Amino acid sequence: MKEYLANLVRSSRDPTRRHNLAREYLQALILGSMQSVGAMIPLAFHGGTALRFLYGSQRYSEDLDFTLEGNRENYEFRTYLKSIRSDLEAQGYEVVLKINDQRVVHSAFVVFPGLPYELNFSPNVDERLSIKLEVDTNPPTGAGLQTSLVRKYVVFRLQHHDQASLLAGKLHAILQRPFLKGRDLYDLIWYLSDPDWPQPNMRMLNNALVQTGWNAEPLTSDTWCQVLGTRLDTADWDAILMDIRPFLEPDDRLVELLNQDTVSQVLDL
Repeated sequence: MKEYLANLVRSSRDPTRRHNLAREYLQALILGSMQSVGAMIPLAFHGGTALRFLYGSQRYSEDLDFTLEGNRENYEFRTYLKSIRSDLEAQGYEVVLKINDQRVVHSAFVVFPGLPYELNFSPNVDERLSIKLEVDTNPPTGAGLQTSLVRKYVVFRLQHHDQASLLAGKLHAILQRPFLKGRDLYDLIWYLSDPDWPQPNMRMLNNALVQTGWNAEPLTSDTWCQVLGTRLDTADWDAILMDIRPFLEPDDRLVELLNQDTVSQVLDL
C-alpha cells in the first residue's frame, strides 16, 4: 500500500499537488482505520474534508473534523489513535502521535516524519507530513445525521452531518471566525451554487452561534443571507485567493468566481 502512494504522487510533477495527493490518501487510510475500530458509531464527520470525500468538492482539505454525537461511553479517542498508528505502521509508515485531549475539543496530529522527502516533494529530509484530527465533544445540538458508503482509495462507511447541517457549520465558521478564510468562502460558493443543496439547518446554526457568544438576534431562513452578506462586505479577496490556491487543482475554474459579485449573486442580495 505504501508503494501505491509512491506511484500516486509520481503522477504529478508539482510539489504542492504531490503534497495534496499524499495527505488525502493518508486521510482515507485514517478514516478507514477509524471506521474499522468503531469510531463512526459515536462520531460524525463534518467540515471541508467531508465535503470532498462525500460530495466531490474540488478543493483539498487539511484536517479531519468530527463531532461527538453518540453515547460518550462509546467514545475512546486514544483507542482510535492507537488503531490508526497500528494500521499505518503495518503498511510501512513511521507514525508519531501528538495528542491533546484535555479540552472540550480533543485534537491530535498524526505525523509522518520524513515522508515528504521520501516521496520526493520536499528537499528537506527532516520535513514532516501531519494530519490533524479534531473532535468536538460538546457540539451544538440539532445536527442531522446520515451514514454513507464512501469509496476513495479504500471503501468505508462514515456517519456524517447531513447536507443542511454541513452548510450550517460552514455559515457558523464564517460568521464567528475572527478572520475570513479563503477555504470557507470557496466552500460557501460551492454550496450555494448548487440549486439542489438544502437550506441551512437553522436550529443547529443558532445553537452553534449561541455557544460561541453570538449576541445578536437569532437568524431565520429570511435573515441569514443578509447577515452573511454584511459579514462579507469586509472581505479581502486578494488574501482569500492566496489562502485557497494551494488547495486547488490547476484547472479549477471556481476560483475565478471568488469575488464580491459572486457572493452577492449566490446570496441573492
